[in-house]
Amino acid sequence: MTDVTTGTAFPAPSPGSPADATRLRASLAAVRAEVGKAVVGQDGAVTGLIIALLARGHVLLEGVPGVAKTLLVRALSQALDLDTKRVQFTPDLMPGDVTGSLVYDAQTGGFVFREGPVFTNILLADEINRTPPKTQSALLEGMEERQVSVDGVSRQLPDPFIVAATQNPIEYEGTYALPEAQLDRFLLKLTLDVPERDTEVEVLRRHAAGFNPRDLTAAGVTPVLNADGLAAARASAAGVGANADVLAYIVDLARATRRSPSVKLGVSPRGTTALLAASKAWAWLSGYDSITPDHVQAMLLPVWRHRIQLRPEAELEGVGADAILQSIMQQVQVPI
Repeated sequence: MTDVTTGTAFPAPSPGSPADATRLRASLAAVRAEVGKAVVGQDGAVTGLIIALLARGHVLLEGVPGVAKTLLVRALSQALDLDTKRVQFTPDLMPGDVTGSLVYDAQTGGFVFREGPVFTNILLADEINRTPPKTQSALLEGMEERQVSVDGVSRQLPDPFIVAATQNPIEYEGTYALPEAQLDRFLLKLTLDVPERDTEVEVLRRHAAGFNPRDLTAAGVTPVLNADGLAAARASAAGVGANADVLAYIVDLARATRRSPSVKLGVSPRGTTALLAASKAWAWLSGYDSITPDHVQAMLLPVWRHRIQLRPEAELEGVGADAILQSIMQQVQVPI
């Protein structure tokens, strides 16, 4: 791992002291800076991916084509010195194309397991809603258990492992909606918007100067943290505290989603634990030793927007999940 203040290398620190935590946070800030060399105007999505890595969660990236979803994942992987693989999900993709399969070895006269692209640190599942549910479900075991089972044998996935799945929010022809069970496995749903005018001008300026999105090394994106450093950061973030009032606040918010007249299916207990994990990661990144209601509110939309099902009448009125969740935050009493 590299000290961002001096540029010198040092071993991955233990998460035990405040100085180590400060150094790890500085390294993750350097990761954001490295990704910024390739991706402009998506700082929120970069932070969300880092939070997912700290909380051992998966991310659903939603945005129209051309807003740098794939480039974002590739740049983050390079800045963290992690392996990444990309799978283009299509209607004819089979489960074995993702998890791997047994193939016949003519030299040995037996079958050997050939690993699929899921055996990586960051799996970019591009347009995940374009493949049938059978193939979508092939990811479920890997996302939840960090292992895949083929021919009755369970095989562990690398650590860290997260799925960064993308989907197009405006084109639904030939797509398969993700089942609720799989949506619930994603820690965050991040929306990537079309950039503002000044940001888009900066994108064009970089391309005019010779930027090649397929050559991140030439763009200057260099590793500033590795898997060991990330593991230390995870351990440090896991030590963030949460008092009883804040835990009760999370539960009250979840119960409010279940009572909302606009919601058909509210947040499950898995959703409350996901909000707690994301809030702890965000609090740690912000330099706090314990989460506050502000951290919970900051993470509530990306953690819960894909976990609630709206009633048909609410959808007909054009009310979105974000608006309902914001209304619930205003109604639930905040602990002092």
